[in-house]
Amino acid sequence: MSLRRVPVVLAAVLVASCTTQQQPQPAPSAPPPTPTTSASPTPDPKALEKFTAQKLAWGQCAGFTDKAFDCAKLTVPLDYLKPDGETISIGVLRHKAKKADQRIGSLVINPGGPGGSGVSAAARIAKSRPAATLATRFDIVGFDPRGVGTSEPKLVCLTDAERDADRAEDSESDTTSGGIAKQLADAKAYAAKCVERTKHGQEMLANIGTRDVVRDLDVLRSALGDEKLTYLGFSYGTQIGTAYAEAYPDKVRALLLDGAVDPELDTAESLVTQMAGFQNTFAEFGKWCAARQDCALGRDAGAMTKAFQDLVRPLITRPAPAGNRELSFEDAITGTSAALYSQDAWKFLNDGFAELKRGSGKTLVALADSYYGREPDGRYTGILDVYFAVRCVDSARITDRRVIDGAHERMYQGAPFLTGGTPDMSELDICSVWPAPATSEVHKPDVEGLPRPLVISTTDDPATPYASGVNLARDLKGALLTFEGAQHTVFLDGNECVDGAGFAYLIDGKLPAPDTRCT
Repeated sequence: MSLRRVPVVLAAVLVASCTTQQQPQPAPSAPPPTPTTSASPTPDPKALEKFTAQKLAWGQCAGFTDKAFDCAKLTVPLDYLKPDGETISIGVLRHKAKKADQRIGSLVINPGGPGGSGVSAAARIAKSRPAATLATRFDIVGFDPRGVGTSEPKLVCLTDAERDADRAEDSESDTTSGGIAKQLADAKAYAAKCVERTKHGQEMLANIGTRDVVRDLDVLRSALGDEKLTYLGFSYGTQIGTAYAEAYPDKVRALLLDGAVDPELDTAESLVTQMAGFQNTFAEFGKWCAARQDCALGRDAGAMTKAFQDLVRPLITRPAPAGNRELSFEDAITGTSAALYSQDAWKFLNDGFAELKRGSGKTLVALADSYYGREPDGRYTGILDVYFAVRCVDSARITDRRVIDGAHERMYQGAPFLTGGTPDMSELDICSVWPAPATSEVHKPDVEGLPRPLVISTTDDPATPYASGVNLARDLKGALLTFEGAQHTVFLDGNECVDGAGFAYLIDGKLPAPDTRCT
């Protein structure tokens, strides 16, 4: 079993890579399939006062030359039910409001994942042109959730060499009893490495989920000096926002949630609906491509799925050269799925298909690299390890083979362009052998007393289907803003209609009129 391939629910952070072609812009990451909130005893607020009352020691940010940023480490309990036990640190970055006399407070950002770096996202957003209005009125703040990036300890499961080897292995097509047994054995070995290679390994895995990220977020809110939280969450970040809203409804000033995770879908149902979303976006790509003279998959929009399968399935037995590496079938699926997150990447994807027809897989490997957080020097950011660790404590276990097989069948029916490539067996049952118990469960959020949030949902979002945003807005009793487009998340992407509505809400608390749609 290859553990690397998440069925397009992880990040599609499309960064510069080894290819010389023009790269698409970064896109917020996609969520794990199961929403979470705390299902365990509530920590004693008095016992946490030493954390909530801490003063952040701001200083220069490592790895950033821009002096407009400052960074700090937030100390939090490893286990909130043991506030006198081990502590860990959360990396935080701040860009101060440009007009101090007009400052509203902090705007805390999470880009998604799980495993996405809020530090990197806040630095990027604070300097982006679309966010200039927010950067004037708010301190733009990002934090790296526990186990991620600048937070310590960092979750470590596989080495860079092991991850490369894992990606090169096309083994998910073996669904015999022997093949499935091998996949589960590999999953156990992978989990054991996470425990062995991470400081406080067992305890860290048990306390890395959304439940604990939300608790860290509230400590951060207090340490920033904000009486109430103003929060911007993309994709999986909407899951964090939802869980915070349920845990601390009276401490919310504003929640803007873009690319929603449906709070009431279980793992299997979420994946089935998500795969259908990717098929829909692939069809939109097909229409776009068929209108071009240079479409590598042909000019028949209705035949794109077959053309794609004909192009990539030979990679199962004959990987394509990609510089000093090879393009596997699984990486071709992953790279394609990653490019569907943003229309800005569609030309890049078409170029990759044309290149593959000429015998080279370099561009598709670059797309897959960006998806898995592989840097040009071969280092991995670790986002995939965090994805599994969080998902496995955020999700109920699925151990019934009939449920797993039935979900796979429905997923392939809904997304035929992915046949044979995703989802792998690990996505629905790796957590059945995970060494930490689930800490959350699917349910309808109870958010009594919550100020109305703003939920943005995109009609042809591949990773978080439009209906998920409709459902989240309903469950949170919030306002829904619809964007008509084919991409994953849209706020701060430069659309004046969407950005204007978001600014009015975050700055003045003004929600858009019912049924507002942007194009």
